[in-house]
Amino acid sequence: MTLVKVAPPLDQDIDLSRTYDAVIVGSGAAGGMAAHVLTTHGLQVLMLEAGKKLPIEQELRSMQWPYDHPRRGEAPPGSHHLSFNEYTIRKPPYAKGAAFKHVYSYVGGWTGSDYVKNILVDEKDHPYTGTNYAWVRARCLGGKTNIWGRLALRLSDYDFKAKSHDGYGEDWPISYADVEPYYDKVDLYLGISGVKENLPHLPDSQFQRPSKLNFGEVKLRESLKKGGQVLTPYRAGVTTDGLKHNKYRSKCYGRGACERRGGCDIHAVFDSPTGLIYPAMDTGRLTVRPNSIAYEILVDKNTGRARGVAFLDSTTRKSYEAKAKVVVVGASTLESARLLLLSRSPQHPNGLGNSSGHVGHNFCEHVMGPGVTGLIKELVGKPHTLDDGRPGGFYIPRFRNLKDRQPGFIRGYGYEGNSGHTMFPAHVMDTPGFGGAFKRSVRDHAGAFISMGAFGEVLARYESYVDLDPDTKDKWGIPVLRFHYQFSDNERKMAEDMVATGREMLEAAGIELVGTDEKVLTEGWSIHELGTARMGNDPKTSVLNQFQQSHDVRNLFVVDGSSHVSASCQNPTWTIMALAWRSCEHLADEFRKGNL
Repeated sequence: MTLVKVAPPLDQDIDLSRTYDAVIVGSGAAGGMAAHVLTTHGLQVLMLEAGKKLPIEQELRSMQWPYDHPRRGEAPPGSHHLSFNEYTIRKPPYAKGAAFKHVYSYVGGWTGSDYVKNILVDEKDHPYTGTNYAWVRARCLGGKTNIWGRLALRLSDYDFKAKSHDGYGEDWPISYADVEPYYDKVDLYLGISGVKENLPHLPDSQFQRPSKLNFGEVKLRESLKKGGQVLTPYRAGVTTDGLKHNKYRSKCYGRGACERRGGCDIHAVFDSPTGLIYPAMDTGRLTVRPNSIAYEILVDKNTGRARGVAFLDSTTRKSYEAKAKVVVVGASTLESARLLLLSRSPQHPNGLGNSSGHVGHNFCEHVMGPGVTGLIKELVGKPHTLDDGRPGGFYIPRFRNLKDRQPGFIRGYGYEGNSGHTMFPAHVMDTPGFGGAFKRSVRDHAGAFISMGAFGEVLARYESYVDLDPDTKDKWGIPVLRFHYQFSDNERKMAEDMVATGREMLEAAGIELVGTDEKVLTEGWSIHELGTARMGNDPKTSVLNQFQQSHDVRNLFVVDGSSHVSASCQNPTWTIMALAWRSCEHLADEFRKGNL
């Protein structure tokens, strides 16, 4: 069942003999936003998506009951999702030599692997090498927006001007005031729920109706308030009041398995196809070509300007060229770096836009894993409440290294958490006993737990980088990425503080601590990869200018997370789209003036 209207047909006539105003590589948050902005400004745009066009209206099944699925959401035999131990003990490529027919990243192993088997890439076809890294990739129209976790946060000048605050790294060439109007545009166009808190380090959005905190979350919030800390309802990229300008999305009704990876089947949660791409197609100015694997950005030998993109058809393996006056790359941080490095020529021997030598470098993300779980004794044995269907529980914003200096590490972290009843009772696997007593204990305790896990900033360092493996290629014969990246002592010290502080928070609130997670998850687990083509004012130490425009090739723009100078500790999706909106408005203006 779905409330969404029929999507526009994607079997469009694609004329590769023509020269488009712009070609976009990628269809996720960045590529989708670029399509929206450029078509709004009248440009004729071709979008290349490496994956297939899924019938997303059928693929997303957040309203399906587990018992209506033949395997209660589990993938069919022959499919395998990688585990923490595999990522930690083995070295990539992780699917090499695997007996399974299909191997996927860890994401599907959370809640129903069958719901994402057509969204995630098969690791057998898409290897990578180097240091341990849990790389989550989705090759389909909309990319990872089809499975994202929905937390939609803004950055502040504590992030944009982090070097000025603590002396480490580089400041961004922009400030919050430059991006604030575009955050507002994203809020109003896509919808976001939350509560205003007036925090300088976590700016408020143009919020729609928030989800309600439950008893346990309010209990923790009131305790934190005494110490000057904030717990706020989850700031979700969800339209709770509806969007009159978008016929493809419905408002949130607070029902469905929102924790299930595989997205929201009425598209109350933002996804790029229904939120950005379908409306752009309705303008008549966007053409989408799926199954198109870009492997080189082409450069005019005489002018040095980008002239288009060379790509392979993933099904026929035939090679084609898409010609355009402007090239916009939004393939995701790591894939965009890969494409730039692949685009070598006599004019750009180290890869396109890489005169600085910084493409692939300054890689950063978020460290996660540490967390705590508590038992709210007042809720044991109490009547059940309906807590399913909320897009999220709560968020505790960063509090470290804002005014005081925390010993041992710089920057900070925030907590994501939740409490209440879920479709499958919490901690049932940890409950001892059997029979009637076991069942009573599960029912009595099911809604009495509260859990929270931290996401912390990983420092951007030049020595954290990816390059092309000279020997390993993917299914289509294209060189793959090789990782040179590990967490540092700063992240490890921060992770220790995450556990200790979480414990203190629960105990201060009178919540019984029943569990701690002290292990740091494998690099990449956050899925928040950033910074491989950072922006800056100096072409010698950065790849892009403040408008995500290449210093070396003026009609080349890279509008995804690769432009980020630092990671902050806030989830990046909303910032990626705000920056892409800003950059593409600049692009359209320069295009009209004939400067590109």
